[in-house]
Amino acid sequence: MDFSLSEEQRLLKESAERFVEKDYPFARRREISEGPDGFDAKMWSTMAELGWLGMPFAEEDGGFGGSPVETMIVMEAIGKGLIVEPFLPTVVLGGGLVSLAGSAEQKKTIIPAVTAGEMRLALAHTEPGARFNLAHVETTAAREGGGFLLGGHKGVVLDGGGADRIIVSARTSGSVRDEAGLTLFVLDRESAGLVIRDYPTVDGLRAAEVELADVAAGTGDVLGPVDGAFPLIEDASERAIAALSAEGVGIMGVLHDDTLEYLKTRQQFGRPIGSFQALQHRMVDMFIEVEQARSMAVMATLRLDEPDADARRRAISAAKVQIGRGGRFVGQQAIQLHGGLGMTDELRISHYFKRLTMIDTQFGNADYHLDRMGAG
Repeated sequence: MDFSLSEEQRLLKESAERFVEKDYPFARRREISEGPDGFDAKMWSTMAELGWLGMPFAEEDGGFGGSPVETMIVMEAIGKGLIVEPFLPTVVLGGGLVSLAGSAEQKKTIIPAVTAGEMRLALAHTEPGARFNLAHVETTAAREGGGFLLGGHKGVVLDGGGADRIIVSARTSGSVRDEAGLTLFVLDRESAGLVIRDYPTVDGLRAAEVELADVAAGTGDVLGPVDGAFPLIEDASERAIAALSAEGVGIMGVLHDDTLEYLKTRQQFGRPIGSFQALQHRMVDMFIEVEQARSMAVMATLRLDEPDADARRRAISAAKVQIGRGGRFVGQQAIQLHGGLGMTDELRISHYFKRLTMIDTQFGNADYHLDRMGAG
């Protein structure tokens, strides 16, 4: 299998890395993250101008016809810069679902706006008590006249507070953990009965709790088939995991490089501590974990369009396990080798490790996916 990038993909990689290096220094990231919105409209517009926001969507829908590999390249750069703008919730999750299941009118309304940086999306699916089970949905959508009334609670909705439209999963039939009976709805954030409570997360991003109290939705707000949304949700989850794996690789690379640079400059007993063999061995172990994570992220990305569902799920879960466990090892080593400084807010090491920790818990942690691989 050929893992090399095409000429266009190499140019995208170089462009993304230049953006992180020149336009998104860590000091700027901290300023954005600590602001009231955790978002910079100028940065978002720049991402739109670079083509990032329309990259995965078909040209006939207003996008640029990119593949999962292009998304992987951008997400690795997002990891390197620890970018807080909502590429994952808007482009990968929300935009991905509209691209996959939206009607012609929904695609026409939403995708060009996302591509231009004029609309942000969020997926409200996770609920308390789900324990990573994608089929666990207690939120209901009862038929009312010619439409539906939605009621329930969604938790940790990524960028829910800043999204213009929220894609909500609700149960239109069946019991709480049935895969059948789920339906997706695209709701405007100003919908009556929709209450959004925004808050910062430990990794410097934003999430929200979403309450739905008799929120009205028409048939035109339904995304995909009624009662048949579970395969769509599963597909979105797998694409998000592949994207998060690439982001994790970018983060792990920075942790490794920063630690290596520190060992070259930190003096002890009259020489750099990087000259001590025991620390060199630990750096080698960190490098191995980074490269293993990179390989698994590439494999997960290439398997996204695999027709064999079992092979696809195994590749996705394997990548999540490697990112979770390898990321923890690399982060812990980086902090320890920096000494007490590694725990401080002043160094970016601690911020990168926080994001890695959150990545491990999103869409199933390493233990969950290890069990999933065993069960498959």
